[in-house]
Amino acid sequence: MSAKPVVAVSIRGQEFRIRTDDDEASLQRVAQYLDDTMATVEKKTGTVDTLQLALLSALNLARELVELRERGGTVGPSAPGVDPARFESLIELAESALEPHAVGQ
Repeated sequence: MSAKPVVAVSIRGQEFRIRTDDDEASLQRVAQYLDDTMATVEKKTGTVDTLQLALLSALNLARELVELRERGGTVGPSAPGVDPARFESLIELAESALEPHAVGQ
C-alpha cells in the first residue's frame, strides 16, 4: 500500500503538510477560504492570539454551516453532486490535520 501524497498549504503564514488523497487544488481552495476567514476575523476583532483567532474563525464557519442547513441547504455526503467517498476523504483530511505526525511546520 502506497503512502498518501503530501500537500503543503499555508494558513496565516504557517505551512502545513497534509497527507491526502484529495487533489491539491481542492485542498488549496479550502485552505485559502480558512485563511481569508481568519484574516477577516482578525481585522474585525483585533485578535492576534492564534488559538483565539482559530476558535473564533471556527465559530464563524460553523455559523455559516448552521445557517445554510436552516435555509434548507444540503450539506454532507447526501448533498446533490457530492461523492460520498470524497466527502469521507475530506473528513479524514481534517482529522489528519489534527494528528501531530501529519502536520509539519
